[in-house]
Amino acid sequence: MKKQIVVVLFWAVALLLSACTAVQPTAAGGAESGKLAQIQAAGKLVAGTSADYPPYESIDENGNFVGFDMDLIRAVGEKLGVEVEIVDMPFDSLIASVQEGKIDVVIAAMQATAERDEQVDFSIPYRMTKDAFAAVAGTALTMQAPEDAAGKSIGAQTGTVQEGWIQKNLVEAGLTPADQVFSYERADQAALDVANGRIELLLMDAEPALALAQESGLELVLITELTAEGGKSIAMPEGASDLKAEIDRIIQELIDDGTVQRIQEANGLP
Repeated sequence: MKKQIVVVLFWAVALLLSACTAVQPTAAGGAESGKLAQIQAAGKLVAGTSADYPPYESIDENGNFVGFDMDLIRAVGEKLGVEVEIVDMPFDSLIASVQEGKIDVVIAAMQATAERDEQVDFSIPYRMTKDAFAAVAGTALTMQAPEDAAGKSIGAQTGTVQEGWIQKNLVEAGLTPADQVFSYERADQAALDVANGRIELLLMDAEPALALAQESGLELVLITELTAEGGKSIAMPEGASDLKAEIDRIIQELIDDGTVQRIQEANGLP
């Protein structure tokens, strides 16, 4: 009887060990089903942007996504060996769309701020940032520093670093009344209001501001790095360490081999 009990216990332990061992490959498989592996398995990288920001991202007369960021993300997709699908949406919905899994990454001249970094992960910067204050062409307004915008009616695109700078350094500092600050879903809407005299200033990235100035009859009254927080980076889901490591590697490779420089020149960026 005792011998039978021992045999039963032996097989019970053996089955338990076998079950534990069987779990291990599943765990390893889980590690291999990270975000990068999912994208490669799908054969497609879905990139969100806000295509109102030439020369970084816009839509041409044939409905194609064009601009520096668009060329860059296609180069990244080529290195990953996948197709790139670009989705246009309002700038202030991009991070939420990554969090909800609607898109895989964001490329939209986005700066990796500390606040955003709490919501998503960012690649290494692929380009450093300068901002510009734009006024109507022929304006008598002059600026030597960003704070010279104090008291003026001013606009920025919703969800941008520039909008945050205005709130922190002008409104919260008591230099500009809150009712003199205007937020816009698209930068070209803000430029139109400047051109028509509805607001006095627009704060945005310098290169798109230059493009809008030429199209909308604006004048850049100050170009500065003092309102910027950092370089432009690709955003991706928080914790997607496999995807981040590979995109970081690819961006650095594209910088080192001159691809980024060539893309910049092709899109009129200095």
